[in-house]
Amino acid sequence: MEIPGDRRYTTEHEWLRAEGAEAVIGITEYAQDELGDVVFVQLPSIGSRVSAGAAFGEIESVKTVSELFAPAGGEVIAVNEVLTEHPELVNDSPYDTGWMVRIRLDDPAAVNSLLDAGAYRTTLPPGS
Repeated sequence: MEIPGDRRYTTEHEWLRAEGAEAVIGITEYAQDELGDVVFVQLPSIGSRVSAGAAFGEIESVKTVSELFAPAGGEVIAVNEVLTEHPELVNDSPYDTGWMVRIRLDDPAAVNSLLDAGAYRTTLPPGS
């Protein structure tokens, strides 16, 4: 299972890739695999604020509906509008074209409190 080393992770299976004072957020390969075929993604609007650990949207699959949790706080400055018409991109490319939101971080240093790739891997079930 792919776990890119250039990102930070949460135990709820979201990832964050910091780019200076901004960050891109999505869900991990493990999360999309557990969800199954993604059929709908509800994302916040540009200009809204997200809080670390709080829900910022929902993802619906053929199996379930789950909340999406923000790994860090900040202002939403972009959303992946393509997911409206093609939510399956979350399954096809969770780390690239399946990204969800870009935020301007309230505190860029807070990213350091998230799990690195190695620590995240230890949270997954054996064999994942």
